[in-house]
Amino acid sequence: MKSPTPSRRGFLAASVAVPLITLGGPVPRRVRIAVKYRMIREDLSVGDKFKLLRDLGFDGVEVYASDRDELGQYESASRKTGLPVHGVVNSSDPDIASAVEMAARLGADSVLVLAKENPGRSYEDNFRDWQHLIQAALPVAESRRVRLCVENVRATFLKRAEQMADFIDSFESPYVRSYYDTGNTITWTEQSAEHWAKTLGGRIWKVDVKDRGHAIFGDAKLASKTAVGTDGGEVNWRAVRRELEAIRYRGWATAEVVGGDRDHLARMAKWMNQVLGNPT
Repeated sequence: MKSPTPSRRGFLAASVAVPLITLGGPVPRRVRIAVKYRMIREDLSVGDKFKLLRDLGFDGVEVYASDRDELGQYESASRKTGLPVHGVVNSSDPDIASAVEMAARLGADSVLVLAKENPGRSYEDNFRDWQHLIQAALPVAESRRVRLCVENVRATFLKRAEQMADFIDSFESPYVRSYYDTGNTITWTEQSAEHWAKTLGGRIWKVDVKDRGHAIFGDAKLASKTAVGTDGGEVNWRAVRRELEAIRYRGWATAEVVGGDRDHLARMAKWMNQVLGNPT
């Protein structure tokens, strides 16, 4: 495990296979779309919420490690509807191994990790602190074949794409990857979404779909005053798609925006397919 010094930019990134989802058939020529479970704002049972997503054209759902009490219901709902749970959001909880076990039980292939900054410690100390936390969970992740995906987000100490790439490379393991959030790159950094995508390259295992400048799915209070996108928002989706196509990305893209009812989720599925360039 390497220390927080510039590492070889291409280490593992070019050699790791791009995630291709094969759930009982040929790999589709599209990015699979999902939502975070808490975005479903309908008064329904867990099973009916899974069914709703399936009926609206979503390919899967992502759940939260803090909702472990619902684990049995998630398992049952996924089995009955055929809608997979593709990942578990663990955020900055240091008990990463427990989230890995939850993901494995659900058949998910990733755990989202937020390497949260401790402002009282230096960059180098934060780097080593989170190295140790992730390294402690890595043997479990490797044995369960679950990727630990580090997200770019405001609260992390990894403020630039190059820092994130160095951090991921420091593990020298294909089981530590990137959870690339399109919107966070603009809101919390001075680098564009496409720059993050290009820099992270093959390190990207999962994508969060977010555009705070979008009229319907955005957040006017947090939207950039200067960024201009290609869908009425602030993300240049054309450029992002170009970078994802460069690594032949065919993994999961999960919406992380304000949730809503059936009609809102239906519009969301259509929007996601549009900005991701999925065939309709």
